[in-house]
Amino acid sequence: ETLQRIVSTLANKNDEIHNFIDMLNHTIKNVQVNSSNAISELDEEFDGLYSVLDEMKGSMANTIQQEEAHKIQALQDQLSQCSNALENSEELLELAVQSLDIKDPVEFLKVENIEQICIQQIVTMASAFRISLKPKVSDSMTHLMVDFALERRMLQAVKFLPVPKAPEIDLGSCLVADNCITVSWRMPEEDSRIDHFILEYRKTNFDGLPRVKDEQRWELIDYIKATEYTLSGLRFDTKYMNLRVQACNKAVAGEYSDPVTLETKAFVFSLDSTSSHLNLKVEDTYVEWDPTGGKGQEKIKGKENKSGSGAPSPKRTSVSTRSSARGSRDHFTGESYTVLGDTAVESGQHYWEVRAQKDCKSYSVGVTYRSLGKFDQLGKTNSSWCIHVNNWLQTTFSAKHNNKTKTLDIPVPDRIGVYCDFDGGQLAFYNANSKELLHTFRTKFTQPLLPGFMIWCGGLTVSTGLQVPSAVKTLQKSENGLSGSTSSLNNIA
Repeated sequence: ETLQRIVSTLANKNDEIHNFIDMLNHTIKNVQVNSSNAISELDEEFDGLYSVLDEMKGSMANTIQQEEAHKIQALQDQLSQCSNALENSEELLELAVQSLDIKDPVEFLKVENIEQICIQQIVTMASAFRISLKPKVSDSMTHLMVDFALERRMLQAVKFLPVPKAPEIDLGSCLVADNCITVSWRMPEEDSRIDHFILEYRKTNFDGLPRVKDEQRWELIDYIKATEYTLSGLRFDTKYMNLRVQACNKAVAGEYSDPVTLETKAFVFSLDSTSSHLNLKVEDTYVEWDPTGGKGQEKIKGKENKSGSGAPSPKRTSVSTRSSARGSRDHFTGESYTVLGDTAVESGQHYWEVRAQKDCKSYSVGVTYRSLGKFDQLGKTNSSWCIHVNNWLQTTFSAKHNNKTKTLDIPVPDRIGVYCDFDGGQLAFYNANSKELLHTFRTKFTQPLLPGFMIWCGGLTVSTGLQVPSAVKTLQKSENGLSGSTSSLNNIA
């Protein structure tokens, strides 16, 4: 048995060595291929450099030739002018000599009286008197000489591309707002060879440096040209987000920056199907009214009881772990077509949004204590607050609490934002698109609050994992600065 065990171990070791030899041979081939590729790239770069130098040489030589042609043409024009002036002067001299050769004074005066004015004018206007005896251009071409000493030293300093250094994320300039994260970074020293940056991020529930275990994979944003990038449209369903950046030149990527962790905590909940009205089809973030739902469920339950299989309805969602953790309750029934969120608000400021289908006839959006009875409707108890939209016959828009109603004389938005400040005792509703304030309830919450929804004919989609928008924060500061600016149904008799 010992020998067999040793032989088996040796056989396994031999297999490992064979695999390692195959890997080494494969690596050798890769080295040869990659080396050949590097040499081809080197040849291509130098050919490109030679091409640039040849093009520059041709352009400079053409400039010299143009200068040469310009100067020669100017000198030739001046030479032609001088030749013409000499020829003209010789003719005038010959005419003057002929006049001076007349010895008879009478005859000379006779000729002078006839030709004197003509000869004087011709001689006076001779071009030889006006011509410049200085060359128009010099023969110097030194201004077109070149000195490539600096460029030569630069070329001699050319080396293989260095690996870029790791960028440094400027944590003070990073911004988390409106479900967006803006990341800003800088290089430790200027590097003109940087071509682009790569940003990686992943969600986590751990503060501080990334953990090895229980982490999601990195998401990658490539080819970032600037030293800043904004991740938008995020769902903040974890407490934190890790981010890191690396710089890349044409050939290689550098080391990653030290990762930073930014807080991205937001209120996340799902719709609790375990206690919703049986006429409602409930998914995690969607609820739809189904007039046959209750009867269908009763029939299914009857069949389950008869068959004893206990299999759940395929149309119903499974029980949420968060809702089961807080205990079960009876299903809403009667005309309370209600579904609650599975996570309670116990402190802090939170925000979520609701979008209704266009054919939705009636729905309510708000919050409630856990004590809401199975026959109770949102806004008709002293433990629930909501705004209600009724599209039956004509549209009505109102705020409800403790069975009191206040009509809201404003258009119904297609998306409603819900802002809950538990500690500050405020529940505000907004037009989620324009961030216009619709209504504010002011009270002191004494128990944890659950998001609540009532729906009749149609469906509602809930968006969670949203931060409190910056515009809402600004409006809240403004509202809090104006005492009594928003009426509350709590104060209506």
